[in-house]
Amino acid sequence: MLYKFVKMMSSIISMLPRAVWQNIGNALGEVCWVLVPRKRKRMAIENIMCSLSLERKQAYQIAKQSTTRFGKMFMEVLRIPTINKDNIKQYVAIDHPEYLTEALSHGKGAVLATAHSGNWEMLGASLAMYGFPLVAVVQKQTNGDMDKFINENRTKAGMHVTYKTGVREMVRMLEKGQIIGLLMDQDAHSDGVPVEFFGRLASTPSGAAALARMKGAPIIPAFITANPDGTHKVILHPPEWVEKTNNREEDLLLMTQKLTNIIEQHVRNISHEWFWLHNRWKSTPKISK
Repeated sequence: MLYKFVKMMSSIISMLPRAVWQNIGNALGEVCWVLVPRKRKRMAIENIMCSLSLERKQAYQIAKQSTTRFGKMFMEVLRIPTINKDNIKQYVAIDHPEYLTEALSHGKGAVLATAHSGNWEMLGASLAMYGFPLVAVVQKQTNGDMDKFINENRTKAGMHVTYKTGVREMVRMLEKGQIIGLLMDQDAHSDGVPVEFFGRLASTPSGAAALARMKGAPIIPAFITANPDGTHKVILHPPEWVEKTNNREEDLLLMTQKLTNIIEQHVRNISHEWFWLHNRWKSTPKISK
């Protein structure tokens, strides 16, 4: 039932002029901000104050912007079926695509390390539409209908979709020269490694470093950001290679810290596009003991 409703909404939104669906998205974002629990808002604001050394008023504005933008982002996700490989350049440009091309030239696939910043759904879809063989590693949605709708859009964009639990499939796809896209900026609880993020220890997924080390594949840090005119820009960084010594744990820790430093710098540059409502430092006390 929900699947059919969202499909219908997608069709309707896709037919609307840009100004109309953007206004709907902006209004939806404002409603979302009102509905966010006070405790969650306070956590986000205090994390911004601590991370960026800002006063509460400035931090409040960033927290609000980083939340209200989800309304427009949701509209963009609903409109993904209108974008294809023939018109993708009208919506998304790639900064330094040669980094990804060079990474793939080694014949070992690549790992794309990214973050919940900007419209990350558009990041994967656009790279696939530009012809890069991307495997999206995703979290299964609690609602089956929404999971079906989102994964259907990802597949239509040209991505191969696998869930986080599909490690063997990730390894096989990497061996075939595919790009494994991994989000690595959320609290990893007891499964993560402790690295510094904005000066505080944060439990961080080491999957990107582990996969790359296992297969000798390069890692490309990648982000997406919105332009003032409503289009997007994909930002690719030069390839990173994991050193393979006799100390695997140290190798993973060093690369995970390096990638986290790159993510931190991106968030500093475009702080209002990061997902501050997530408690990134939730597991810090346990790690610090």
